[in-house]
Amino acid sequence: MTEPTTPGTPTPVDDRRESFEREALVHLDTLYRVALRLTGNAADADDLVQETMLKAYRAWHQYQQGTNAKGWLLTILRHAFINEYRRRTRHPETVDVDAIEPFAVFEDLQEEDPQGRFFDQIVDDEVLRAIDELPEQFREAIVLSDVEGMSYEEVARILSVPIGTVKSRLFRARRLLQAKLYDYAVGMGYIKGSRA
Repeated sequence: MTEPTTPGTPTPVDDRRESFEREALVHLDTLYRVALRLTGNAADADDLVQETMLKAYRAWHQYQQGTNAKGWLLTILRHAFINEYRRRTRHPETVDVDAIEPFAVFEDLQEEDPQGRFFDQIVDDEVLRAIDELPEQFREAIVLSDVEGMSYEEVARILSVPIGTVKSRLFRARRLLQAKLYDYAVGMGYIKGSRA
């Protein structure tokens, strides 16, 4: 038999809701941005975030409070995306990795910019469109690392892959983006054109 609670005494459900609101709800904007990049449209992104938050709330007892809630939520979001949205497409995206040029299009920036910080300067609609066109495995890595600013270790945990795989995917994703965005970057004055 459970002890009766007096009015105004917080219950375990109240504590759970309060801690969820405090630690999880503050990451809604990040979840939506990542969901939008993964799904490609606002309606599916809303659905994905809603599903993520529902799953997170149901599993809140498994979360160790005070740790990395954002990483935990992004892991749930990614799994929900894989389970729901991949099922809709029967043909997985493929990319010919050998077709990606073995050298950087922005060679001048490669020396100054080995970690891809170039994209921090020009993340706008054109860049986001180019990111949306990347194959899924590259898009996930670039969104989490370069758009959301997460460390290689955090990205590796969320994607459930080794850090070396994260670095490899980021390297290839950045090469694809550089090729797609070269003319745009020249036109905007971010770099000097070197193509003949």
